[in-house]
Amino acid sequence: MAPHQVAVIGSLNVDFIIRTPRVPEAGETLTAHSFDTGFGGKGANQAVACARLADEDVKVSMVGQVGDDSFGADYLEALKREGIDGQDVRKLEGRKTGVSTIIVDDATGENRILFAPNANYAFTEEYSAAWELVPDEVEVVVFQMEMPSKVPSGKHVILNPAPAEILPESTYKDIDTLILNQSESALLAGVKDAVIITLGGDGLVYATASGLSGRVAARKVKVVDTTAAGDTFVGGYAVQRAKDTGKSFDHGKALEFATLAASKTVEREGAMAAIPRLSELHVD
Repeated sequence: MAPHQVAVIGSLNVDFIIRTPRVPEAGETLTAHSFDTGFGGKGANQAVACARLADEDVKVSMVGQVGDDSFGADYLEALKREGIDGQDVRKLEGRKTGVSTIIVDDATGENRILFAPNANYAFTEEYSAAWELVPDEVEVVVFQMEMPSKVPSGKHVILNPAPAEILPESTYKDIDTLILNQSESALLAGVKDAVIITLGGDGLVYATASGLSGRVAARKVKVVDTTAAGDTFVGGYAVQRAKDTGKSFDHGKALEFATLAASKTVEREGAMAAIPRLSELHVD
């Protein structure tokens, strides 16, 4: 039997990660604890989370754009190493690969991120600009707001609206599952299948179109770095959704799985490097 398929449309960035004893004040120069580089971008993080948390029944592909610089070439190789199909990641001549600067407060593990989209934003505003690259056989599509994109119908569409922005009312008819945090939920909500609001240390709440609702508690862990926790959660949920797109889908079980995966991520430093593999999770 052919594997289920998830496609992630989104950003691919090289991350510059700075860890500090605290966030500097305006005009202040502060000595950082450490500096590192890595691969990131919400889209690529979520694709990697899907790949690492999937079993042999789920295939993951990435749709996006990198530049023709050394960062772009390195990124395509990194996707291959993760087992992600990157044939629909376009390498654009004369463009730079996207970058993010991530400032991590060592005292709390919280982060602040500056994002320069570069090649990520080279898609046109035409309806099919990014979606035409999604393979027809894909069942679940995940996207975020780090690159311009409109929404198709015919697949189970998961939106993680980060960075948050107001969406046109017409967009909601084609979104099946909305996964957002507290600040994002203050701006938008309203979908056909489910709304999931993550609450950090307070876990999450969810409601479905069929009338189910509930809360999933956060795992009690030592928080080191929250950078890719949300992306890990989205990836874990998307993999579970891809394995069952029917009405029998167990939202509670999928959310417990995604929460467990995210809890492993916050225990580690880094973004993509912190995302766990399925073998590291003790799933009942």
